[in-house]
Amino acid sequence: MCGLQDKNPRDLLMHLHQWHKMAIKWHQDNMSGKKKSFLPEGFNWKMTPELNFELWKEYQDIDLEKAKTLAKKSHKKLMKIIQAHSDKELFTKKYYDWTGSSSLGSYLISATASHYDWASKRLKSFD
Repeated sequence: MCGLQDKNPRDLLMHLHQWHKMAIKWHQDNMSGKKKSFLPEGFNWKMTPELNFELWKEYQDIDLEKAKTLAKKSHKKLMKIIQAHSDKELFTKKYYDWTGSSSLGSYLISATASHYDWASKRLKSFD
């Protein structure tokens, strides 16, 4: 998922945190009527390796303990967002026009469970 930038646990946690932040901002913007893309301006889904590298550069001065704190906080915020929605709102495709042809849940699963699965597998390789 991330590539060359996932060389240590801090990198994995900060990668998760950065994707949490993107999901949170995307959700907040769109729910408040500001139609925004999930990815930052200038990026598309084919450019996720480049995006991940840019995100990686942003947190090189963060230590592991701070990374743990940030990832936990952003995870909790994202869980509150998920819990605030009904199953219908989460899993009905096009329920929100700003999710395109997907569902809100598919984006949130990508930013959480799918990323957690990847990070868990990568963490095992550090042992």
